[in-house]
Amino acid sequence: MSQATLHDLHRPLGSTGLLVSPLGLGTVKLGRDQGVKYPNGFRIPDDDEARRLLRLTRELGINLIDTAPAYGRSEERLGPLLRGQRQEWVIVSKVGEEFVDGLSHHDFSAAHTRFSIERSLKRLETDFIDLVLVHSDGNDLVILNECEVYQTLAELKREGKIRGFGFSGKTVDGGLKALEQGDCAMITYNLNDQAERPVIDYAAAHGKAILVKKALASGHACLSPGVDPVRASFELLFAQPGVASAIVGTINPLHLAHNVATVAQVLRSR
Repeated sequence: MSQATLHDLHRPLGSTGLLVSPLGLGTVKLGRDQGVKYPNGFRIPDDDEARRLLRLTRELGINLIDTAPAYGRSEERLGPLLRGQRQEWVIVSKVGEEFVDGLSHHDFSAAHTRFSIERSLKRLETDFIDLVLVHSDGNDLVILNECEVYQTLAELKREGKIRGFGFSGKTVDGGLKALEQGDCAMITYNLNDQAERPVIDYAAAHGKAILVKKALASGHACLSPGVDPVRASFELLFAQPGVASAIVGTINPLHLAHNVATVAQVLRSR
């Protein structure tokens, strides 16, 4: 039997004009193994392993790749690894959070936002980033109402350095506020946590994009015996018309292929 892929299942990322696969590859595990909340430990893949993973990702029909300055060396590794392939990927990165010497700190100022974007462009070896999200520290409304990060991202979009911007937050109010002026909200939505459902509904009604993080509850999803938690998770997600894509952070090729086959099955059975 041929391997299931997502090539013919790409969908609009809100009103950005971008088409994305319903699954995206999260790359925190390419750059950082400290301070990450995964149920099992892991080893950061070397360049050959990372290259094979990215090649498989493309072969499976995934074109969305998610990174961030806070993901350790992820961005600086992706630049060379994706060299010559820029047009084949929709790249999502972030601003606002830095991870240095095992500790996170946040900066939502205009100066740091610009510095962060210029550094990401250099690391990723590109002259534009498709989508940039604010990496919230949890104080969503304070960041959006009192900091300069969102207006600075809007300026960078006008300058052509980014194609879209949005917010990776932790609250319903933050997600709703972020979508008023932004293109996308990245939210938590899974079998264990559906509190941010109103943000999905708002996005669907206003042509905005939703990316889902922790779609598989970071591997913690628990169901009754005999129920495939991956399938149940994706059935929940893709029942929502506002959801464009779910980000999965696996470095295991078998997990990735299983996730793709499951999503393809779920979407084709609709």
